Amino acid sequence: MNKQNNLGEFEILILAALIRLGDNAYGVTIRNEIEKRAERSVSVGALYSTLGRLEKKNYVSSEVGEATAERGGRAKRYYQLSPLGKAQLDKSVRALSNMLVDFEPLSSARVTS
Repeated sequence: MNKQNNLGEFEILILAALIRLGDNAYGVTIRNEIEKRAERSVSVGALYSTLGRLEKKNYVSSEVGEATAERGGRAKRYYQLSPLGKAQLDKSVRALSNMLVDFEPLSSARVTS
């Protein structure tokens, strides 16, 4: 497996959020979904730099929606998971699932120092 194609944890969270949000996946909703479900704080900078990296890898695509008065005339950028991104997410989730088969919770696992 090419290291460049491996997904990191935050990339997996973003791609999973895109699936969950469907047509409503834009910066604020993606951030809120990750913070709610993963119980993890997400900075705006980290979110957009990762979305940009995923777009360069062709794992996501984006398009600008209509400008709205509620946003001061600014438009939202909506993100979608690409077929290549879905395949890579499936591969990453499968690898993680395989590693966690018969995994003991850390509270009972033997840890060496």
